Amino acid sequence: MTVDMHLFWNLCVTGMVYCVSSYGPFSCSSSLLWATEMRGAWIPSVYNLDFPSRKNMEPVEQLKEIRHLVAVAARCRLNNIFVQVRSESDALYSSSIEPWSRFLTGRQGRTPGFDPLQVFIREAKLRGIAVHAWINPYRVATNATNSFDRKHVSQSLAPHIRRVGNLLWMDPSSVAAQNHILRVVKDLISRYNLAGIHLDDYFYPYPNRLLGPFPDAQAYLSYRTLGGQLEIGDWRRQNINRLVHKLSILIHQERPGMKFGISPFGIYTRGSPSTVEADLDQLNCLYSDPVFWMCHGWVDYIAPQLYWKEGGPRSFSTLLKWWRSQKINPHGIPIYPGITLERLAQRNSWPVSEIVLQMRLEKATRPRGKGGFILWRLHQLVTDVKGISSIVARE
Repeated sequence: MTVDMHLFWNLCVTGMVYCVSSYGPFSCSSSLLWATEMRGAWIPSVYNLDFPSRKNMEPVEQLKEIRHLVAVAARCRLNNIFVQVRSESDALYSSSIEPWSRFLTGRQGRTPGFDPLQVFIREAKLRGIAVHAWINPYRVATNATNSFDRKHVSQSLAPHIRRVGNLLWMDPSSVAAQNHILRVVKDLISRYNLAGIHLDDYFYPYPNRLLGPFPDAQAYLSYRTLGGQLEIGDWRRQNINRLVHKLSILIHQERPGMKFGISPFGIYTRGSPSTVEADLDQLNCLYSDPVFWMCHGWVDYIAPQLYWKEGGPRSFSTLLKWWRSQKINPHGIPIYPGITLERLAQRNSWPVSEIVLQMRLEKATRPRGKGGFILWRLHQLVTDVKGISSIVARE
């Protein structure tokens, strides 16, 4: 008997099963959570950051860690968690489409013996917490020299994969790549009792002079040869727009009420707002346009990563007010700022008072009383850096 089946049998005996066989029927109560405020945190799996928190962790230890993570979230009065279930075109859940993540077992494709996402969902439900499946849409590998499972897109979609330095990346202009992502999301939302699907800021890779430009010159040339008129930046943004639009339609048609959200880099473009200084932005460096998505109603919320102090050249409140402004966000799409707890433990670390200030500024700028935040990341609450867990619980 696998660990997962053992847990399932125990739950059957205790009468706690709510999601059986094909992960249905669904009984998600997340609508109640969304009627109040968003109090969320990200749980990354890439590089073994939060879960599993180290390599080669035994299944029993992983199960214990999931329970502990969810318990900490509950103690801090969080009502939503964003679990990274797809960091390298892989799976932290049972999938017939993509292989098990190497971050679970040390080898891509090797089963951990249970379904981590299903356990997260079960443990969270017991504590009134909604679970969102966080996926990285286009990243194929953080290390191109890794060994890959035969189900991995590096093998099955090889003509549509590009190498950027040591990264492997799906070409966003590829229809085959887009269709694969849609298939993955449809599978997730049809089988799991999720509150939502969440995308991060990695559409095109972050620019790096050592990596050089994204290698899509041939695809762009083909587009122009067939009569396309857009400049390359606009063409890249169009590629991303197509995926976001298709995902929005898929999610809202297949699972009405499910939330679809994205967490872009905190600065939309240089000069917006005018007082903010920036060398990097979402629009021109990552070739994706969250303002366009908001204006077209494709997303249910945006969680800009506002990982800067209050005041200064990239002031937290200045950026938050810009994202929540009527001009930029005419339909009032909820804006849940990403607030970084990592800075509490880094060199030149922030004082806890900075996090308190940002949480209070978020509350003070909520339109019509609705709002909330998402914390990067749960790890700092687990380790209780500078006593932050009790502070978050209190605020």
